Amino acid sequence: MDFLLDPNVAYLCLLAGVFLGLLAMVTPGTGMLEVGAFFGLALAGYAVYNRSINLWALLILLLSVFPFVLAIRKPKRELFLALSLLGLVVGSVFLFTTQGWKPEVNPLLALVSSGFFVGFVWLAVRKALQAADSPLAHDLAALEGQIGEAKTPVHHEGSVQVGGELWSARSETLIPQGSIVRVIGRDGFILEVTREEDTCT
Repeated sequence: MDFLLDPNVAYLCLLAGVFLGLLAMVTPGTGMLEVGAFFGLALAGYAVYNRSINLWALLILLLSVFPFVLAIRKPKRELFLALSLLGLVVGSVFLFTTQGWKPEVNPLLALVSSGFFVGFVWLAVRKALQAADSPLAHDLAALEGQIGEAKTPVHHEGSVQVGGELWSARSETLIPQGSIVRVIGRDGFILEVTREEDTCT
């Protein structure tokens, strides 16, 4: 485990853990990113625990999380994202102490790794946030009130065509095939419909 104490290895583990952690924050779900982030940060944490570190660099690392959270939730997210990435890069490069201000991490490694880190995070986070903000391809709430046609008899189950698409449907009363129906609600992806003539009476 001594190789993990090498500042260059610890720096790469830290970048990998932070990168996966940031992606997990904007694309939660599978758990794979979270597990990868945990292991990356745990390996970097081993070096941090066993080596002397710059506390001001650790503070910058911790504080860089706040602008990232703001980048997820607020407008002008590019500014907050840039501040977060700057803090993460500076904090991670200067985390391990040396005499003076010279970082203990190899400068060429720091430059190349930080460049890839910033580029990937910038693109991945912006694309993930744009996808999260984009309108749904199917606005299911907009289906309520629309008129369609029963493609099969509809009662406890059946199929209707609404908005040019075939949907599973159900009704409180039996609706014959070919009847005009109106969507009055939905339960997940199952439309609740009534015969259109029934709504007019």
